[in-house]
Amino acid sequence: MTRQAETRRRRRAPLTRERVLRAALALADKGGIEALSMRNVGKRLGVEAMSLYNHVANKEDLVDGLVEIVFSEIEVAPPGELEWRTAMRQRAISVRTALNRHRWAVGLMEGRLNPGPATLRNHDSVMGCLREAGFPFRDAVHAMSLMDAYIYGFALQEKHLPFDEPDQVSEVMEIQSQSVPEMADYPYLVEVATEMAKAGYDYATEFEFGLDLLLDGLERFRAGG
Repeated sequence: MTRQAETRRRRRAPLTRERVLRAALALADKGGIEALSMRNVGKRLGVEAMSLYNHVANKEDLVDGLVEIVFSEIEVAPPGELEWRTAMRQRAISVRTALNRHRWAVGLMEGRLNPGPATLRNHDSVMGCLREAGFPFRDAVHAMSLMDAYIYGFALQEKHLPFDEPDQVSEVMEIQSQSVPEMADYPYLVEVATEMAKAGYDYATEFEFGLDLLLDGLERFRAGG
């Protein structure tokens, strides 16, 4: 199908909020949140930007809708379905996966003024899981805040890594070493560079290592509470 034919097909298809949001999601995934504008979304759909306002109120409403899509991709067990530690571990890994898929979303997931049902269901399930596991209310809030701080902070750091795959680490290390004339002055960094070049650096492994430490600590906190 030619580009002109594809454009005509898009124009014939009825415009809906779902179509608008999916077009906006594709733009954000490709170019970041900076690429998101009503004009660009309209262009992608083959319509005038003004026609989008029948389906989204403004750009903020557009971002709210995109955040809702990301939350809908996160798997979280209903309260009581799984042992709390298993449920929170699975949810944390699912959040990281979703944020790696939609890196523009890091920093935008919390504090929305108009949260949708997927957002509310996610937060309610997390709190419900912790409360059903025996965490007193205030401790459950502490635990949820701590887990989200770890997950989002890790995702933010991962977002800006100069590599995407573990086997790219050695190449990055080599480039960095060439920019520092006296690497011998930093023996422990030399050790890091040498060992990581051999084994690679898997951020998923690092994430789960820290996550398990955090969950172990919360379990001891819960048991001793």
